[in-house]
Amino acid sequence: MVKIIDGTGLIFGRLATRVAKMALAGEEIKIVNSEKVVISGSQETVLAKWKQRKGRTTPRWGPFISIMPDRILRRAIYGMLPHKIKTEKSRGIAAFKRIMCYVSVPEDLKNQKFETIKEANSDKLKTHYIALETLSKLLKG
Repeated sequence: MVKIIDGTGLIFGRLATRVAKMALAGEEIKIVNSEKVVISGSQETVLAKWKQRKGRTTPRWGPFISIMPDRILRRAIYGMLPHKIKTEKSRGIAAFKRIMCYVSVPEDLKNQKFETIKEANSDKLKTHYIALETLSKLLKG
């Protein structure tokens, strides 16, 4: 069974934790509209954090951090899976292979029914937030 989640207006961290948990349970998950996922916090704070993270790398040896919105989301989910502990490593890597993120909606998923995660909805946020699409554009320039 494949779950297709629409990322429009969902909070970044809450979405990532729920998806990681579902993948560990054995479900295959596809996230569409990942560029519309939001990160809570002011634009300056979030941008400074990500620029610091990008600046910490060595261009030749890595770690290589992508600035595409779907890759940012997928990397966050990867960080929430058990991929370093030897006993849990294969379980976490297998779960990560069941997750795919897309910018907008691909052609083969257009006619499918999308689900959402109520707990991750950004309507309840009382703080500032920034979309992954905006963050990606600001990191490029």
